[in-house]
Amino acid sequence: MNVGVLDRWVRFFVGIVLVMAAFVSPLAELVAGWGQWKYALTAWGLVMLTTALFRFCPAYTLLGIRTCPHQSR
Repeated sequence: MNVGVLDRWVRFFVGIVLVMAAFVSPLAELVAGWGQWKYALTAWGLVMLTTALFRFCPAYTLLGIRTCPHQSR
């Protein structure tokens, strides 16, 4: 686990908004002219939701970032 509580909630909220942007009106009307980019936004939203769900971000591991308190095992 390398994603903290606040980071997790932000990822969850942003992920929901990005996924909804392609499918739910009026957000869908906003991104309708973006062509294939709306699918990239949806994919990015799914990644954000997945990292929030599992509390793990592979990019954070590569960059050495940790937003949650260190837990001893």
